[in-house]
Amino acid sequence: MAICGRSESSLEEATAELHSILQPEQRFAALVADVSDSAAVAHLVSSVKSQLPGLSGLVNAAGILGPKGDLDEVDLGEWIATIQVNLIGTMLACRAVLPHFRALGHGQIINFSGGGATSPRPRFGAYAASKAAVVRFTENLARELAGTGIFVNAIAPGAVNTRMLQEVLEAGPAKVGESAYQDALKQKTSGGTPADKAAALCVMLLAGQSDGVSGRLISALWDPWASLPAHKEELAQSDIYTLRRIVPADRGLNWE
Repeated sequence: MAICGRSESSLEEATAELHSILQPEQRFAALVADVSDSAAVAHLVSSVKSQLPGLSGLVNAAGILGPKGDLDEVDLGEWIATIQVNLIGTMLACRAVLPHFRALGHGQIINFSGGGATSPRPRFGAYAASKAAVVRFTENLARELAGTGIFVNAIAPGAVNTRMLQEVLEAGPAKVGESAYQDALKQKTSGGTPADKAAALCVMLLAGQSDGVSGRLISALWDPWASLPAHKEELAQSDIYTLRRIVPADRGLNWE
């Protein structure tokens, strides 16, 4: 197993926690990498392959919330940087592992989405747009890799209490809007969605139980994902758990 972070300090706590639960025979690596930098990502994957030649899974969980506020008032550089980390970073990591996964003849890729991918999120435009793009990117890559033994899915982890929640609270209602601010307060009070739910979904996908399920956006909180292995054929023939355009007929209307 290997993890990466933007700095040594960001890895220290996670490394200590993981070392406390790993078995003696399990191998672990922690590396510094900026996922928005193509050279850094290439070096990261190369280093992991040399230390863990059995690499067969990738989880793209890196993400930033980006600027908060109306489009014509936020910093343009911050807006673009959010796309660079959340979308381009995901793409770079996928691109870097594909030759290795192709050589193995199998692999699992999990891209974190949610946070505005399926509905508008006013005043968080860069974040929402990047997360929606991650879903379509996931669907597209899954189609490209059909028949290779490499499966690609996106997951929505739910409203987990992370540093992003604190960012919203610190920004205040003037920037994020009263509704988003109140939602953040409620989330902080309730404790949010347990991170264990997303972790368990990742484990299920990485373990290969769901091999054949690909190109889907799966909610760790709301979807009955434990039953996915039993519905592989149905999923393959449907648009369940995908982004799609709603037309009048979907709502029982005839506008012809």
